[in-house]
Amino acid sequence: MGRTYEAIDERLARFFDRQHVFFVGTAPSGSDGHVNVSPKGLDGTFAVLDHHTVAYLDLTGSGVETIAHLEDNGRIVVMFCAFEGPPRIVRLHGRGEVVPPGDPRFPDLAGRFPACAGIRSVIVISVERIADSCGYGVPRMRFVAERDELDRWAERQGAEGIARYQATRNAHSIDGLPGLPGLAAPAPEAAPAPASGTVGRCDDPPSSPPPAPPDPVWRGTSARRGSTR
Repeated sequence: MGRTYEAIDERLARFFDRQHVFFVGTAPSGSDGHVNVSPKGLDGTFAVLDHHTVAYLDLTGSGVETIAHLEDNGRIVVMFCAFEGPPRIVRLHGRGEVVPPGDPRFPDLAGRFPACAGIRSVIVISVERIADSCGYGVPRMRFVAERDELDRWAERQGAEGIARYQATRNAHSIDGLPGLPGLAAPAPEAAPAPASGTVGRCDDPPSSPPPAPPDPVWRGTSARRGSTR
């Protein structure tokens, strides 16, 4: 049987630190719109700030769902699963806030994480509920290695290329909600569905935006280098 906790203690913080991936879930307000779940990873991009506050580093990527949903209503849940060792799942429910570069709090928050290219914001979460569950249905998986594709992609683009990419891909959610603060313009029309027999892909548009970064992956967490929706 799962239990709830009054605060994030040292044992919970150590559990977070041992995991190589975590997940965040958000949704737009109302009964319509798309629920989003994103995997997060990369060493050094999740941090426990105090007993009721956590944060993670948000890096540039092809989606902006989490940011859009937090700007809409602030609701978020973070989930950690043990894929090695004793089975366990821990969920952190709370209210999230997007802290972009330019916010006076950003330098201090970003300083808690490794320096890396393509930082989009820091997501700060005020945790309202902490609960665990058994995790008996989660398979055992062994960590093999970290990926460096996201870093290399961001370094190739440079600051100007990343700014162009964000303006093209991060201004709105898939439901048309404003995305990255400062980028929102009139929402584009929904893209047509792929033709029969084809599969939708993150292909580059025929014009100029930089190619999409690869899917970010597993690295460690207690500050781990983060994913992109």
